Amino acid sequence: MRTPILLVHGGAWAIPEDAAAAHENGVRNALDAGHRVLTRGGSAIDAVEAAVTVLEDDPTFDAGRGSFLTSDGRVQLDALLMDGGRMKAGGVACVERIRNPIQAARLVLEQSPHVYFVGAGAEEFAQSHGMPLIENAELVLDRERERLKIAREREAAGLADATFSGLEDDKGPETAIPRVIDSSHDTVGAVALDTDGNIAAATSTGGTLNKTPGRVGDSSLIGCGCYADNLSAAVSLTGWGEPIMKLVLGKWATDRVAAGTAPAFAAREAISYLHNRLGGHGGIILLGPDGRFGMAHNTPAMAWGLATEHGLETGLKI
Repeated sequence: MRTPILLVHGGAWAIPEDAAAAHENGVRNALDAGHRVLTRGGSAIDAVEAAVTVLEDDPTFDAGRGSFLTSDGRVQLDALLMDGGRMKAGGVACVERIRNPIQAARLVLEQSPHVYFVGAGAEEFAQSHGMPLIENAELVLDRERERLKIAREREAAGLADATFSGLEDDKGPETAIPRVIDSSHDTVGAVALDTDGNIAAATSTGGTLNKTPGRVGDSSLIGCGCYADNLSAAVSLTGWGEPIMKLVLGKWATDRVAAGTAPAFAAREAISYLHNRLGGHGGIILLGPDGRFGMAHNTPAMAWGLATEHGLETGLKI
């Protein structure tokens, strides 16, 4: 019997001081939810789904309610989870009327012979299996409307590669006005090992600010932002999606573990490879079926959490 382990991330970027507490609190709440599943004998796949659901419901993060807006002012969500024991996966992308895309992805994993649904087809599939659909406006915050307005202004001024985050005041994460800082990558994810020795991974995102409608990043693509296999490792990534996709970085990292590299070293190798090959930036959490794990990032900070037999720990730097 294995000792259960859960790792969670809440994005890798220049998390500002005034947003640090919200990120750590959000990650801790996700750890609490996922760890409760594991300590009661639940499965790794149930644990990562529970953890990521909490993060999707927290407007601090770029996942679920409060996500970045597309260029036309809507929220489009992507999510994937994978069961490393059964080698089953379920993913959704570009969904606009689902509150918790990670739960829709779980429905795909359990209820469909297919692996991946997008757009209206994903929404119809989820609804046909009992998931209520919502209005897209329920996912949109005034904070994000203001972010998009600033992004469009900067785009018009020739500063299209700038991104916005952070809060100008202390009114709370839903109402405070964003200020200009470094690029924000608040994608969320989790990896877990259960008492039966099975591992699982989950990743969820609202994508990038001011993205073209229909754009899909790495988060929901198997082997890119998420992957799990009991014969190698479970991984979830966050960061600049396009370079991660080009390198199929999640699978790259788990292959290193399968070849005998310790997860702590493989995580650092993956982030170095991301930067050295394509100038990419982001963060990774990586967990092997033997309980060894690794975390790494090449951004100023990454919100992370770890739950083991020794308790729960969170932080912004490793």
